[in-house]
Amino acid sequence: MGEWKAPLSLRVRRDLRTGLEEFAARDKRTLGNLGEVLLEWSFQQLLAAGSTERLLKHKIRSRVHNSARRTDSSSRRHSV
Repeated sequence: MGEWKAPLSLRVRRDLRTGLEEFAARDKRTLGNLGEVLLEWSFQQLLAAGSTERLLKHKIRSRVHNSARRTDSSSRRHSV
C-alpha cells in the first residue's frame, strides 16, 4: 500500500519557491513531489560527498556549456 511519508516544512526565499513552483508545473509535478525528488537526490549526493563543504565545492556544468563543448569538439574531429 505504499510507503508512509512524514511531512516536512521548509522556509525558503520567495523567489526560490516561485521558481520551484514554475518548474514543477512545467514538469507536470506538484511542488511537494518535486521537493521530494530533489531532496532524495541531493541527500544521496551529500552522502557520497561526506559533508556539505565537500558537496558544495563541486561545480555543476550547465547544459548550454556542455552542448557547446560537444559541438566544438565534434566539428574539430570532422574538419581534419
